[in-house]
Amino acid sequence: MTLPAIPNRFAGRTIIVTGAGSGIGRATAERLYNEGARVIAADISGPRLEELCTECTGDSMIPVVGDVSDQADVDALVAAAGPVIDGLVNNAGIMDAFLPTAEMTDEVWDRVLRVNLTSQMRTMRAVLPGMIERGFGRIVNLASEAGIRAGASGSAYTASKHAVIGLTKSTALFYGPKGVRCNAVAPGAVITNIEAPFLSAWAGERLGPIMQTTIPAPAQADELAASICWLLSEDSSNVNGAILMSDGGWSTV
Repeated sequence: MTLPAIPNRFAGRTIIVTGAGSGIGRATAERLYNEGARVIAADISGPRLEELCTECTGDSMIPVVGDVSDQADVDALVAAAGPVIDGLVNNAGIMDAFLPTAEMTDEVWDRVLRVNLTSQMRTMRAVLPGMIERGFGRIVNLASEAGIRAGASGSAYTASKHAVIGLTKSTALFYGPKGVRCNAVAPGAVITNIEAPFLSAWAGERLGPIMQTTIPAPAQADELAASICWLLSEDSSNVNGAILMSDGGWSTV
């Protein structure tokens, strides 16, 4: 499914998109670019960003290679964006191989929480002072179906996305009166290149039947980009602290 862009909806705005090299992040960066935004596209993969920039040329697509779970790279990202940042899309994330708690390793736990949660806190912490000063900011965090239920992933990913929802609501509460809106999009299954192997036999036995009977058809990445861009736009001016379930109805099951 290809969803048409809305010309000039984000003209004059600078918006950061993390994890912009592929999947939902790339679709979002491309849509924002096509709708007139100056996009700061961050990704850990330089080649992916190069590919993005071959399709979105000019000064309105600025690639920044880095790991947003690292504070120094977050600082570099914000510096590349410049003094005025109007929007932030916290999309970067990783899966946890569907490991249940008893099989969790410290390495997987620490990495998933650092990338999925701590990176979102750090990027928001970096952009919020300027947004508060100007009285304008639009933040969209990527949560997940796993942020509202236990049967969508392993324990670390589930914990990280539940925490993203809490972080989103808290940020909205604190800074809504300052002109900053913070919302989250919670995808279900999406056709992307994110790696999600089952490394636990027990997880496959326990979660397999649940997923086979409840998950709607996977969405295309540009469908999620449309949801994200709606929350960034003024069409959602009365929406703050919301969790938009863009999951094909999975959350109703």
